[in-house]
Amino acid sequence: MKRFIQLSCITAVLAVSAVAIAQTGGYSGPNAAPAATAPAAKAAAGGYSGPSGVPLMTAKDLLASGKDDQHVRLKGRLLNHKGDEEYEFADASGRITVEIDDKLFPAGVKVDHTTEVELVGEFDKEMIGESKLDVDQLKVVAR
Repeated sequence: MKRFIQLSCITAVLAVSAVAIAQTGGYSGPNAAPAATAPAAKAAAGGYSGPSGVPLMTAKDLLASGKDDQHVRLKGRLLNHKGDEEYEFADASGRITVEIDDKLFPAGVKVDHTTEVELVGEFDKEMIGESKLDVDQLKVVAR
């Protein structure tokens, strides 16, 4: 019982600490979740930011000729939040649904429908239903 109480206290302290150090950021364009329901903790920006061997494609080309589990890069804008982790992405060629985990948005940076982003991820081609890009990396290119 004593051990349970100790673990409960440690868990409570860690939870309060996580909320206290949370930073704002994430998607704030059309259909954005209200701030009160958005996740509190955001990942710190970091990681490799140099050249990539992953091919840059357009949304139209990816939907037309992309292969399942293919790694790709897209440059464009997130037009709106469709719910959960789904967003509508668009470039000059067309639109595609992308899945972005909240922790991939840069901490302290607001991303909306006017922000140009580069997405790196794995294409999930569906035979029936909507094909999507499962995003592994999100980088803000221009505001």
